[in-house]
Amino acid sequence: MKRLSFLIIAILLFFPTMTSAGLLDDVMKTLGGSSRGGPDDSTIISGLKEALSIGTDNAVKNVSQVDGYFGNQAIKILMPEKIQKVADILKTIGYQKQVDDFVFSMNRAAEKAAPQAASIFVDAIKEMTFEDARKILNGGDTAATDFFKSKTHDRIYSAFKPIISSNMDEVGVTYSYKEMMGKYETLPFMSKESVDLDHYVTNKAMDGLFYVVGQEEKKIRTNPAARVTDLLKTVFGK
Repeated sequence: MKRLSFLIIAILLFFPTMTSAGLLDDVMKTLGGSSRGGPDDSTIISGLKEALSIGTDNAVKNVSQVDGYFGNQAIKILMPEKIQKVADILKTIGYQKQVDDFVFSMNRAAEKAAPQAASIFVDAIKEMTFEDARKILNGGDTAATDFFKSKTHDRIYSAFKPIISSNMDEVGVTYSYKEMMGKYETLPFMSKESVDLDHYVTNKAMDGLFYVVGQEEKKIRTNPAARVTDLLKTVFGK
């Protein structure tokens, strides 16, 4: 019975749209007796963790590639709101390129930091308990993503920030920022503005990463083709 409950939870978590077609009934009939050779508890839990592993791995690879942030309008890191007025004014007086270079550089720094999240997600998956799975099951469409946020946020922030800081220096974010602000401050009646760029880009990089993790989770929940390994086929197949 315990084994059956594990499998039912796993199916409801990742393939809720299929239960209406009778998949859940089929599974219950198939596993009505524990001696029929169905997957055991450890296999079921391994399958659930593998599904999460695939989803997070895809997300990290997605945002880590060139233009992973810059080319994705949903997660592209834009000008900090606090200095958006600065950018708008500078664009009107001929500094469009400087503004564009600044935005481009922030996104490149985020792409460089993103691979650090991979091992942190792996650790969180290894530490996942059956109680965690229950909470995910009872949550919404991005319950697994919320789980990762709660378990990994601080570790990812600590891993991202020094890399983002270093890369922003390398690709010229700090220089572009200072140059842009310098131009702005030479204009009459313009007050000095400031923002913690390292903190801003790190938080935006994390927001983008978790957004993509959420998209991967939705894909796993609704698309049967997400069973891309033998283990997933064994656990989630009929």
